[in-house]
Amino acid sequence: MTNQRIAILLPCYNEALTVATIVRDFNRVLPDAPVYVFDNNSTDDTVAIAKAAGAIVRSVPHQGKGNVIRRMFADIEADVYIMVDGDDTYDASVAPQLAEKLVTEGLDMVVGTRVTEEQEAYRFGHRFGNKMLTGFVAAVFGNTFTDMLSGYRIFSRRYAKSFAAHSAGFETETELTVHALELRMPVAEVETIYKSRPEGSVSKLNTYRDGIRILWMIFKLFKNEKPLPFFSIGAGLSALLSLVLALPLLETYVQTGLVPRLPTAMLCVGLMLLGVLLLTCGLILDTVTRGRIEQKRFAYLQIPAPLPAAETRPGIRNAA
Repeated sequence: MTNQRIAILLPCYNEALTVATIVRDFNRVLPDAPVYVFDNNSTDDTVAIAKAAGAIVRSVPHQGKGNVIRRMFADIEADVYIMVDGDDTYDASVAPQLAEKLVTEGLDMVVGTRVTEEQEAYRFGHRFGNKMLTGFVAAVFGNTFTDMLSGYRIFSRRYAKSFAAHSAGFETETELTVHALELRMPVAEVETIYKSRPEGSVSKLNTYRDGIRILWMIFKLFKNEKPLPFFSIGAGLSALLSLVLALPLLETYVQTGLVPRLPTAMLCVGLMLLGVLLLTCGLILDTVTRGRIEQKRFAYLQIPAPLPAAETRPGIRNAA
């Protein structure tokens, strides 16, 4: 790991009770890695406490974790990025192990999968919602992760610099996951201890509101990244409904030679035409999306993968 520049990134909003502990813990296990605290309009003493603990503090005026991650990846130059939530629920001691795994195995993202015996740390509602949403993403984009919403992740430089970061809030974890799946990046999961927030610290996650936002993000990503299957579903439903409504009309026509319910017949024609239009949109957008993904892939490949010291070639750092 001596040839790798490591940066520790903490997105924070009103984490005065926990930020100093996190900064000290990561400084202890990775003393050569700078800790960056990206403050997102905190109204408590998060900024002052983070500075006093030795962190480099940056401010992000646009509210939302997704906006913070966009600034993190844009502003910080490193070979390995360690991102962890600022609530002191993740185990800092495993960070070197996670970073080592990313570098030695040539991965682009390592996710710290949450494991806990504390009911309060990972409530049933959050656990169930995480599994449900992770299942939705797996059904659409491929089954790779078991804890899609973990806030403990290690990224390569080429992942960070190729991530567009469209989302604004907590749905950003979904986008992070889909970005890796879409480009078929090498990724891994490692189980990590997850603990309760310290007494007095309050979670910023709203189970229902943010769950709906994450579900909506999955829907949008399905439409944007898989347009042919998305529009084919609509086309199939329209065509099926058209055929169901047309069967009684066809039966009457065979028996009498008449079409007495003309409005229903027009509706059947309209639904079938709608199905054809949706399928056409899917085919066109699928071609456009494939070209866009190729461009993202080319941008991703312009940055070399992280290499362990034994494999570092002359000039590899300059290429990064």
